[in-house]
Amino acid sequence: MATDKVAPLGSIENPIKCRGQDFKTLLEECLKSGVLFSDPTFPAEQKSIGMPQHDPDPKKEIKWQRPKEICENAVFVEGTTGTTDICQGQLGNCWLLAALSCLTMHPKLFVKVVPPNQSLSKSYAGIFHFTFWQYGEWVEVVVDDRLPVREGRLLFSYSHTRNEFWSALVEKAYAKLIGSYGSLKGGNISEGMEDFTGGIAYSMQVSSRTPRVLWRSLTAALSRGSLLSCFIQASSYRDIGKVTGEGLIKGHAYAITDTDKVSKASDEILLLRLRNPWGFVEYRGPWSDKGKEWDEVDKAEKERINLKKTEDGEFWISAEDFSRLFDIVELCSVSPDTLDEGKTPASPSDPVPSSAWTISEHEGFWVPGSSAGGSRRYKQTFWKNPQFQLILREKDQAEEDDEDESEDDEDDEDEVEMTPEEKKREEKQKQKARQCTVLVELLQKNRRQMDKVNFLYIAFHIYRLQGMCLDRNFFMKNRPVGRSGKYKAQRGVWRKLHLDPGNYIIMASTYRPNQPGEFFVRIFSKIKNTLGMFTFVCHVCAQQVMASPVSPEDQRRVQKTFDVEAVLDKDYHLPLETCRQLIFGEDTKGHSRLSHKQTATLLSSLRNLQSIFFQFDKDSSGTMSPFELGTALEAVGMQCDGKVVQLLSERFASGELHMPFHGFVSCFTRLRTLFALYESETSQDVKDRGINAVSIWPKHALLCFHYHMYLNKF
Repeated sequence: MATDKVAPLGSIENPIKCRGQDFKTLLEECLKSGVLFSDPTFPAEQKSIGMPQHDPDPKKEIKWQRPKEICENAVFVEGTTGTTDICQGQLGNCWLLAALSCLTMHPKLFVKVVPPNQSLSKSYAGIFHFTFWQYGEWVEVVVDDRLPVREGRLLFSYSHTRNEFWSALVEKAYAKLIGSYGSLKGGNISEGMEDFTGGIAYSMQVSSRTPRVLWRSLTAALSRGSLLSCFIQASSYRDIGKVTGEGLIKGHAYAITDTDKVSKASDEILLLRLRNPWGFVEYRGPWSDKGKEWDEVDKAEKERINLKKTEDGEFWISAEDFSRLFDIVELCSVSPDTLDEGKTPASPSDPVPSSAWTISEHEGFWVPGSSAGGSRRYKQTFWKNPQFQLILREKDQAEEDDEDESEDDEDDEDEVEMTPEEKKREEKQKQKARQCTVLVELLQKNRRQMDKVNFLYIAFHIYRLQGMCLDRNFFMKNRPVGRSGKYKAQRGVWRKLHLDPGNYIIMASTYRPNQPGEFFVRIFSKIKNTLGMFTFVCHVCAQQVMASPVSPEDQRRVQKTFDVEAVLDKDYHLPLETCRQLIFGEDTKGHSRLSHKQTATLLSSLRNLQSIFFQFDKDSSGTMSPFELGTALEAVGMQCDGKVVQLLSERFASGELHMPFHGFVSCFTRLRTLFALYESETSQDVKDRGINAVSIWPKHALLCFHYHMYLNKF
């Protein structure tokens, strides 16, 4: 009997339920009861707006109303969706609305975010749902349709026709997902683009290409289904929002919705169509809505490109003027294949082969004092940053060779003999074909807070493995083979690379050390790759401290005080529990007490441990940070990865942020036993995985039991 397969949780077919709310269940309950939905998780209150209400005038008080209360002929969608459905209200989220404008140009992508069959009349219950991509998963967000209104008009996003409400409800759902409306103030267009598509967003300097090459590149990107937007960089914070003499706004996001070309006399004019999310304030230069240049263009041409001379925020601009006036283009490719400019599909609807790329994903944390090591300038701690092992097994197939992103993908000229520069370019492409193409993206998670954006400066570096023990010396002596570029205070950084087959380490870092945060790494590869949290696989010598020869002084002290003084308490200030751990760490033959010889050895070992503790307590605080602990353990022959060091620090710091000496003694004692268990393990499979991997190996139950017993339970 055949059974329907359930789509994986987090897929677009089976999204995660934001705050546990299921749309279908809630809709049925509301229709059955006849009561319109009111969302308790995002209430119609000031805290959902997330910004203080400054104006005390009662007439300007914010009210929450449903669409039919705002406009009698309110509809969810008026006919079809379009770029002019979205106008920016009293919120600095042009980045989000520009991305949404771009989305309306791609119906197949649009219905992923705005599911069809939603209405303000048929089966209406005051409830709507939308879907957004969040760090590898699609999330369904349910909202009621109560919207903030001031003096009878929507406070935030609205439609140019005023009676259409889908864009305002998308904005509300995204605000709920992020935290509040105030959390949407200020941002990078790439955020919205990625969260609407799950694609890869990146920036392009307009000046990096000639106007004609840029126009061709953007035309090809649009034909492949990419989302495009642009902006003029503001030289200072004060310049943001200033209107130029041409009617363009500095620091403001514009959607690029189309490209085309028209004939004027004997000239061919390359054009781009842009839209201001405000819904007004348009470009006033050549080829704008009121530009005289249109007078010399045939009526048929103007009808073909649907020229509208209305103040709706949408306008045409020539490629020459665009290159002169704008600074940055933001692109979002739904698939890595759409980044290959030499592979323009026959039509935008042509599917991209699903087998062309594989994807690996991983989440991680920067933990202060442990795995937040900062940039390469912080040599003492950089190597402690989270590391991910990437194994590239095969070279790209020759027929999958991609074009360089900076090259023009059209060839209007007849074949001629190649110039030296073209020959060099061809050789470069051949070299790429002998390597592995990978695309790496690092995103920091959940950095939007109430009424502000708080992004860390982030970057990633890629190193080729040379052996498996990546200590501090490795990163001091070796340079990365790839990197994301300069540290940037934005949600994501991205880079496409060509690497030789082999084993690599991807290291994610913030610019400054000890900055807490969560992050998400995803890697696209044309050949199957393996991505995982890197763990050290090093030969260990964990017995060296405890095997030090007993000094004559320690022998005399033992003889004098063995049955008289509590040496461990008086000389080393060790609590009773630590003393018990030391005793049980020795082979007492079941008598729970030490011989003269064992005591002498123990005292000698404590002397060495105390010396090591003082040596690696760099700030002389009398305690050890996780950074210091990891370095100290390495010095005594115990190579532990970041997760294990963090676990040890939390376990043996007695509830404090840093570890005292007696905690270090307890930690070492437990680890010594664990390493002894590991050394006695006969399974080569376990040996190959390394000491740091034993806690996640369920088939080696005994080893796992000892691991948790010695690190967690006692």
